[in-house]
Amino acid sequence: MRATTTTVLESSPLTVRELARAVGAEDQWVLRLVEVEILHVDTPSEPPERWHFRSADLQRALAARRLERDFGANLDTAALILDLQSELRRLRALMGAHGLA
Repeated sequence: MRATTTTVLESSPLTVRELARAVGAEDQWVLRLVEVEILHVDTPSEPPERWHFRSADLQRALAARRLERDFGANLDTAALILDLQSELRRLRALMGAHGLA
């Protein structure tokens, strides 16, 4: 298996198709990530063809993909795990800022 690298610049974010391709998934899988709130779009009322994703979105999509692959997690479960991980990082940073870590 050959590894590839995808660079996402703020000036040129990824489309649904590009994000799907970057994580080795179908477009519908990316739409499902938005549906379960793993990814958030600035204009959800716009058609998916107009949605754009940034580097952090690519990282979350890759993390969701790993949770599916490595642990058999469905996307609802992956969303919960990713949210808990994010909250844990936020709380650790807060504790560190207050000298409690």
